[in-house]
Amino acid sequence: QEQLVESGGGLVQAGGPLRLPCAASGSFLQINTMAWYRQAPGNQRQLVASITRGSSTNYADSAKGRFTLSRDGASDMVFLQMDSLKPEDTAVYYCYSRAWIGGDRFSDSWGQGTQVTVSS
Repeated sequence: QEQLVESGGGLVQAGGPLRLPCAASGSFLQINTMAWYRQAPGNQRQLVASITRGSSTNYADSAKGRFTLSRDGASDMVFLQMDSLKPEDTAVYYCYSRAWIGGDRFSDSWGQGTQVTVSS
């Protein structure tokens, strides 16, 4: 199973940028999809952006045009670049990965979460 280590959260003023790295490590043959989700108090966890091994990306409507998810395949890391942040982006952000562990078996993992707070 893979382990995910997140970093980069913090407090930022509205309109500012923030970058969230996430690194995967552990026992797996290949990391397929990686993604960032977020969960605000009282809300369900929601997808922010995802990226496949071939670097195809998918974004939530709220992230389109402001957030960019990229991947360093050589090191199994992803980077969520968040620009033009808004107070409504305030949430705990979680990194997610799906890894191929052999045959037809896959493993899903979550990071511990990192708090992002955007002040108005």
